[in-house]
Amino acid sequence: MQLLAVASEIYPLVKTGGLADVVGALPAALARHGVTTRTLVPGYPAVMKSVRRKKPLHAYASLHGGPASVLAAKAGGLDLLVLDAPHLFERPGGPYGEAGVGDWPDNWRRFAALSRAAADIAAGALPGWRPDVVHAHDWQAAMTPAYMRYGEAAATPSVVTVHNLAFQGQFAASIFGELGLPAEAMSVDGVEYYGGVGYLKAGLQAAWAITTVSPTYAQEIRTPEFGMGLDGLLNGRAADLAGIVNGIDVDVWDPATDQHLAATFGVKALGRRVGNRRAVEERFALDRDASPILCVVSRLTWQKGMDMLAAAADEIVGIGARLAILGSGDAALEGALLAAAARHRDRIGVVVGYDEGLSHLMQGGCDAILIPSRFEPCGLTQLYGLRYGCLPVVARTGGLADTVIDANEAAVSAGVATGFVHQPDDAGAFLYGIRRAVDAFSDRALWSAMQRQAMKADVSWDRSAKRYAELYQSLMSGKP
Repeated sequence: MQLLAVASEIYPLVKTGGLADVVGALPAALARHGVTTRTLVPGYPAVMKSVRRKKPLHAYASLHGGPASVLAAKAGGLDLLVLDAPHLFERPGGPYGEAGVGDWPDNWRRFAALSRAAADIAAGALPGWRPDVVHAHDWQAAMTPAYMRYGEAAATPSVVTVHNLAFQGQFAASIFGELGLPAEAMSVDGVEYYGGVGYLKAGLQAAWAITTVSPTYAQEIRTPEFGMGLDGLLNGRAADLAGIVNGIDVDVWDPATDQHLAATFGVKALGRRVGNRRAVEERFALDRDASPILCVVSRLTWQKGMDMLAAAADEIVGIGARLAILGSGDAALEGALLAAAARHRDRIGVVVGYDEGLSHLMQGGCDAILIPSRFEPCGLTQLYGLRYGCLPVVARTGGLADTVIDANEAAVSAGVATGFVHQPDDAGAFLYGIRRAVDAFSDRALWSAMQRQAMKADVSWDRSAKRYAELYQSLMSGKP
């Protein structure tokens, strides 16, 4: 089976969050189920610099304002198709905007071009290769099924995966004339969304199937609370909607071989984690003592519950825990957490920004990871935590609810508990979850048993990749 994946980022070439990890890890897992993947990504400077031997396969005299070409390349074990469009992608900053400035004002044009190229590939634009199924990820690629629907690839099955419904790609109606779609596409059954153009909405309307990244989130987004204005559409397409939980690349995230760690370890050698604990203490300038280190690796936003963390910081220190925080985001939240670190020197350490190697070290050396998200489609940091014995303290929402087994009395007695689950969007419940974790940490036998159980959890892509392969096959067979 030949699959074309379409995404705006892919690990290890360009990454702003979990989307890149998923897009980078899924092809290898799908290969074990008979699916060969080629991934179309934008030709950002980081991508163009990372790939060698770029072979031109298709050229555009003008694609949304300038010449462009589709190049075949390989990097990091990935089979890539790169959309080389310098007028759209050859610029400094991140994939979506410039740091401190905001999103690029022409993002609508940049990602329309990506989707248009994907639809052309689906229609057979490349010599000797045509995909059996097209899989588009998030709003940046979600116009792909719309271009396919109104173009020459309407008979090719398509899937849109929603990684976070909060990001939808909504633009003014004035852009429609430049999208190259027929007039009938500007309708409620097409790309029109509340008087404008909705990229994610268009994909959800046109794709043959819709997936999101956990079973619980698939149910949540059908409600007004989590549906972000799209719950009506999603309920109308409920028969085509599935929740498939993300996995992680267990070769990249392997505590037994991880070169980012100060000391590698395994289920039978948990004592070696102490080397990483000491490295975390040094990196965050924390006291060296026997109290638990709770970590946060997150975007510092309201969605992630970081306002509750900032408000609880003094009390967390008061109950005898230390905090190591890595992240960036809302300036006010960054300031609040830095202020908490200033009040509690040696007990709270904050690194503003993102550091891939440091995130690995924190999972390998901290005792628990806090994830108090108000909503969380899947979440990957709790999966990394399970893999590294850094027990998750999570809100009961989305993929967090699907992947962490709460240490209630029954689960502890059965030996299956892997973390601590609390009610979402509740500061008191969040703090109570932390207290439960700190209390459990004082029972070394219990804590070690939970760590071992967490590290045995199957957080790989194997089961989920099998479900994706089955979905693709069902679409090719014409089944619902």
